[in-house]
Amino acid sequence: MTDLLIKLILAYLLGSVLGSMLIGRLRGGVDIRTQGSGNAGGTNALRTQGAAFAAGVMLIDIGKGVLATWLLPRLPLASLWGGDAVAFDWQGVWCGAAVVVGHVYPLWYGFRGGKGAATLVGVLLVLAAWMLVPVLAIFAAVLVFTGYVGLSTIVAAASTLLWTLLLTTGGWLTPLGAFAWLMTLFIAFTHRTNIQRLLAGRENRFEKAMLFKRRST
Repeated sequence: MTDLLIKLILAYLLGSVLGSMLIGRLRGGVDIRTQGSGNAGGTNALRTQGAAFAAGVMLIDIGKGVLATWLLPRLPLASLWGGDAVAFDWQGVWCGAAVVVGHVYPLWYGFRGGKGAATLVGVLLVLAAWMLVPVLAIFAAVLVFTGYVGLSTIVAAASTLLWTLLLTTGGWLTPLGAFAWLMTLFIAFTHRTNIQRLLAGRENRFEKAMLFKRRST
């Protein structure tokens, strides 16, 4: 278990490296947490800094999800520290969860990070790349019809439960199934303010992405 604990710590610390803060420093100390929604993720980066800035943020945040989930489980720490290694599939799941948590609560930036969606995409690229096509399709469909990025993210994350049940052997009893449950609940939690604004009718729409826009009268 010692090797897993070390890997979880490393995954969390890697998650704490925020793309928006790194690129913001290169742009002269821009901190997007002081702008727009105050979130350090890709959506706020796009709204406040533009497409190029947001693309860099997404690349870093997705990349660290890939790196934590693919590389860390492969480190032979059990042979160095002694003891039995945790099953490889479970190591990927827990390292993936830890890197997402690190993104949301980054040690390096006062525990104020993003909402975890981009990093989760990077994790899924390693754990279940086949799932990204239907998940991203659902995200896009909800977005173009509603204009709500937060709602689109929540629904897409929840759809991982459906695809895991329908398309994998063992369904929710597998490491991937456990990860789908955990991340669905966590993404809903990180988007709780979006849910509150939706219920109150005050959530902002990303109208540029909408297929059917309301006409002004």
